Amino acid sequence: MSDTAPTVVSVRDVHKAYDDGRIHALTGMNLDVEQGEWVAIIGPSGCGKSTLLHLIAALDHPDSGHVHVYGRDLDVIGDAAAYRRSVMGLVFQLHNLLPTLTAVENIELPMFGSGRGRHERRSRALELLDLVGLADRANDRPTQLSGGQRQRVAIARALANDPPLLLADEPTGSLDSDAGRRILDLIARLRDTRNLTTVMVTHDTSVATRADRIVEMLDGRLAEGQGAGASPGAATGRLVGARMLADPAGGTLQESRHRGGRHG
Repeated sequence: MSDTAPTVVSVRDVHKAYDDGRIHALTGMNLDVEQGEWVAIIGPSGCGKSTLLHLIAALDHPDSGHVHVYGRDLDVIGDAAAYRRSVMGLVFQLHNLLPTLTAVENIELPMFGSGRGRHERRSRALELLDLVGLADRANDRPTQLSGGQRQRVAIARALANDPPLLLADEPTGSLDSDAGRRILDLIARLRDTRNLTTVMVTHDTSVATRADRIVEMLDGRLAEGQGAGASPGAATGRLVGARMLADPAGGTLQESRHRGGRHG
């Protein structure tokens, strides 16, 4: 990323526990994400990846520490629903589309309460369906779409209010490799054409390598020494201009510098 790109997500010394403190999901998590950056978060099950996304989305609150998103302190966010509606789109492993609504109607849902009228909502939803390559499936219900098509509708729905930030939790986890590749191609295109910032959780290293940067979590925080040649900034997740790749022989992580900038 550019040295002048602003930091739009800042997580500082965040702790989060559940079950009366017996389960420690986050234990001093630090992370910075810059505008227009696509960050992939990897790590074993239970390391706190999804909890981190929930905190950034203001779906939960840290026990201590601070989360700032586009200059807003989420401790004092006030109307969390309005924050989510204006700042971010959310995509999960399961598309969560309403089965009784058509694709275009599902995309319209987040726009209710945004001040858009009926005709504007429909026009925007059709525009987004065209963006994700499904203009001809506007009137189909989720059961009439493939898994990959449903996930593309879910991404279109996440973009309904033109958010600057996309949070994706295992967005390809339930898809075959071809459908997953199409979803990753779409995220790359949105980054390149709309400067969309994306924070993506995945367990699949081959999926993570599509991002601009990979950060590894372990035991509720960034893993120490995330790979050979990791920069001093790794303590705050700033491996700027680098990608962490899986070593197919040993399963270890190593740093690989970008060649030719972003790619899709």
